[in-house]
Amino acid sequence: MQKLIVALACSSASAFVAPHASVKAVLKSDPVDEIPEVAESRYEFDSNFALGLPGSLPPMGQWDPAGFTVDASDNDIRRYREAETQHGRVAMLAVLGFLVAESFHPLFADVKGPAIDHLTQVRKEYPAFFEIGALAIGGLEVNRALQGWAFPENRAAVGQLNEDYYPGDVGFDPLGLKPTDPAEFNEMATKELQNGRLAMLAAAGFIAQELVNHKPILETLRLLLLLNESEMDKEFGLNLPSGDIATIERELETGAADTFFK
Repeated sequence: MQKLIVALACSSASAFVAPHASVKAVLKSDPVDEIPEVAESRYEFDSNFALGLPGSLPPMGQWDPAGFTVDASDNDIRRYREAETQHGRVAMLAVLGFLVAESFHPLFADVKGPAIDHLTQVRKEYPAFFEIGALAIGGLEVNRALQGWAFPENRAAVGQLNEDYYPGDVGFDPLGLKPTDPAEFNEMATKELQNGRLAMLAAAGFIAQELVNHKPILETLRLLLLLNESEMDKEFGLNLPSGDIATIERELETGAADTFFK
């Protein structure tokens, strides 16, 4: 688990690097660094990998090891991208929520501890807020369904997206950030996807780690840094801030009370 957190922390920078040229994807047989010119309209889907939707970057290129897109229909691929985009957005909010709410909860000052317990505390102390939140989320999902999904005329047509619906584009852009130029749009969409993918991994790591030791994630990070400094100090005598290594490891791996930062 410690390695998972360190790996996520070390890899975060890659998600914020601007793509070389986030345009339409290339065929699997093409070299990754040869990217064709962008189409006139971002709403034109083609037969390229994943319909030419943005999100493919060197060195991974057309990455689909499980073969989800091999026999998928155009509608299925667009639904996969819709799901990836929306889950990425939720994950980015979740990561931000973990880091902010565990340090200072902007809404409920008496909600404390690891974020995996916050919803339980809110439901207990402020049940009306939880119900309002559920209604708000339901409203957003209904709006997304009305925007993107075609009304089914029969059972076989269930799950069909509207032909003119671009996955993830629900019409919410209050700051007017969405570019009108296709190449700029593809670049921004790729950045969003990359950050969303990283956030999904990070959120999963946060949840798993807090289930293990039941400590806020920043507290776990501080213990990891202290453990690293303690091991370096023991090995090289660098006179770094340190503590008892066995105690730090126990507090990292279990719900033992934190004796270093309390």
